[in-house]
Amino acid sequence: MRKVLMGFAFLWPGVLQAEDIVIAALGDSLTQGYGLVTEEGFVPQLQAWLEDRGAEVHLINAGVSGDTTAGGLSRAAWTLTPEVDAMIVALGGNDLLRGIEPSVSRENLDGILQAAAAVDVDVLLVGMEAPGNYGPEYKAAFDAIYPELAETYGTLLVPSFFAGLNAMEDPDGARAYMQADGIHPNAEGVAKIVETLGPDVLALIAQAAE
Repeated sequence: MRKVLMGFAFLWPGVLQAEDIVIAALGDSLTQGYGLVTEEGFVPQLQAWLEDRGAEVHLINAGVSGDTTAGGLSRAAWTLTPEVDAMIVALGGNDLLRGIEPSVSRENLDGILQAAAAVDVDVLLVGMEAPGNYGPEYKAAFDAIYPELAETYGTLLVPSFFAGLNAMEDPDGARAYMQADGIHPNAEGVAKIVETLGPDVLALIAQAAE
């Protein structure tokens, strides 16, 4: 098993093969698996989904509950250890909860993508969508961050972490896939999120293997 320098990170149990693509999932509580037993979290469920489809991949859980884009930026260099071939960046939810200015979030995410580009690590950027309660200007500015940065850096893009739930025909039905706090998905919700994100992660693996 390869060594990870960060105490919060872990490698999926098992022997790491030389041909495995190593992906670090840099994020917040949604990535970390808040409120769930370990095997029900986003990273373990995604690992299993990928392995079921024959992917030779090893995921590192670099999610820290409560992290903003600033926190992710401060950890980016530590996360991008030599064994990392690709990175999933899923940050911004806590910026929204705190009403952080979109320009600040953009600058932090830009810094993370710069750090990845500097060491030639491929990225899948996973967006967040701002609620309407901050006003239309805030929402437009925040929602534009992810597609614009993805275009600038040529990264793969998933517009929203919650795309798998947002796509449900009955919006009220999505509540059944959330924990009681209404913020974090439950195990079934994570499974739906993984089903939607999974193909994009397969594309990231293919890109990193080139």
